[in-house]
Amino acid sequence: MRVLITGGCGFVGTNLAIFLNSKGFNVNCLDNLSRKGSRYNLKLLRNNKIKNYNFDIYNYKKIQKLPKYDLIVDCCAEAAVEISKKNIDSVINTNFLGTLNILKKAKKDKSKIIFLSTSRVYPIKDINNIIKKKIIYSKIKIKKTFAENDNLRGPKTIYGLTKLSSEMLIEEFAYAFNLKFIINRCGVISGPLQFGKQDQGFVSLWIWSHLRKKKMKYIGYGGFGNQVRDVLHIDDLCELINLQIRKIKKINNQIFTVGGSKKSYTSLRQLTHICEKITKNKIKFDKVTKTSIYDIPYFITNNNLVTKTYGWKPKRNILKVVSDTFLWLKNNEPIINKYF
Repeated sequence: MRVLITGGCGFVGTNLAIFLNSKGFNVNCLDNLSRKGSRYNLKLLRNNKIKNYNFDIYNYKKIQKLPKYDLIVDCCAEAAVEISKKNIDSVINTNFLGTLNILKKAKKDKSKIIFLSTSRVYPIKDINNIIKKKIIYSKIKIKKTFAENDNLRGPKTIYGLTKLSSEMLIEEFAYAFNLKFIINRCGVISGPLQFGKQDQGFVSLWIWSHLRKKKMKYIGYGGFGNQVRDVLHIDDLCELINLQIRKIKKINNQIFTVGGSKKSYTSLRQLTHICEKITKNKIKFDKVTKTSIYDIPYFITNNNLVTKTYGWKPKRNILKVVSDTFLWLKNNEPIINKYF
């Protein structure tokens, strides 16, 4: 099977490309190499004899000239929530118009689509309503998990809006042109090949800051660090997508919520304790009490449907996520310093 991975030199794309290549798939990637670290990932792809096409996903003419693929996995995204507010045009070009170009290509070639969406499609208000203000300043307990049929109406971030819009566009293409798709709404993902920088996810940022003994901040909700997220190991995600591809003939145009769920979650303060234990370093934290309009106190994914459909569950807990990411960061400090 021929597979194209967009965003193939990013954290998720590179891990997925190498994983699927090792499983016998004929993998190509598409990435404009604009992010720091992508050129290092390009070397990894080349070492595995995986070709990357170097241009923007919103370049329609070049997209249409690509070879025919059986499956396109769309991992491409401008994902930084706060940045998306400042660079609206760039976010729309990549996250929405880029997906439109991929869908036109899939329509022409009759390719199937696996689209990586985000947990940020859910409205901020709905998430905030789960957590009462009086317990924001204490340990947050798991009260609700978010599933496929939860409400989607309401402000959610520009990033979340573009991903939800792309989901709806995919459904329209499926209805109008008999396109076959799977959408995975992913929560926080972490693991090796995250470079520990601000736009690389909070888990790797936390680990890198402890490794380099850099002062950090607890931001928002009083500055106590009690915000909770589930965290999915990148290897668990790769294993799921491999399962989905193996059963691609039975594809039924479904949306799945996919995350660490109750198997793997942490608060920022708990993550600090884990990082202290693994790195043997303690760092200072400042408090920033003001909460961003885009911040949320809590998110835990409901994996029931994806488990029922594929028999998949995340195998790795938060300790495994942090330890694997730490080992990669520690062993690759010279590379990180070179590319950042």
